[in-house]
Amino acid sequence: MTLHGQLYAILDLGYVARESALSAAEALLAGGAGLLQLRAKGCPEAQIEALAREVLPLCREAGVPFIVNDYPGIAAAIGADGIHIGQDDASLAEVRKIVGEGMMVGRSTHSPTQAKAALEEGFDYIGFGPLFLTPTKLGRPGIGVEEIAGVMVEVGSRIPVFCIGGIKRASLPQVLAAGARNVVIVSDLLTAPDIEAATRDAVALLKPA
Repeated sequence: MTLHGQLYAILDLGYVARESALSAAEALLAGGAGLLQLRAKGCPEAQIEALAREVLPLCREAGVPFIVNDYPGIAAAIGADGIHIGQDDASLAEVRKIVGEGMMVGRSTHSPTQAKAALEEGFDYIGFGPLFLTPTKLGRPGIGVEEIAGVMVEVGSRIPVFCIGGIKRASLPQVLAAGARNVVIVSDLLTAPDIEAATRDAVALLKPA
């Protein structure tokens, strides 16, 4: 998987009400998100699976990979394109036993050492951050942008690296100047008055000149 200039959007039920989730997903996709993840921390698994089954066809129609956060069993059950797991979650081998060899598997990393370990373990892509303070990761300090360039050389030349954590359209030029190629933006899109327009703006900023 070679990606450059991709916006990884997250449909996060921490920011979007369940009844608005599908319209938010449609807006993210219409705005040009290159990947879409469903993240629903603290929600019952049955509700997450039900919503995932509704979002998946939208992603299929848009030609965008659909990724489930945290729950390999749900990802396998619905035939998602990918599963994303945290730094302290299961090993890649354990996840592969559930989802098989064909599904994309990503890992959250918070340091260059963790990023290199994920590459060596065989993950398909990584999230690297949080770069800035974010309500999504309360209590976790931002790691800044200084390590991006080194991680891109050591890891990003082999697998996609998605910089994440408190990134907004206003700070995106700074993140790109530090060496990022692909980013995850969450709250800045989901809390915008017009999600589709905000997503389109972010995508435009990401495209190489």
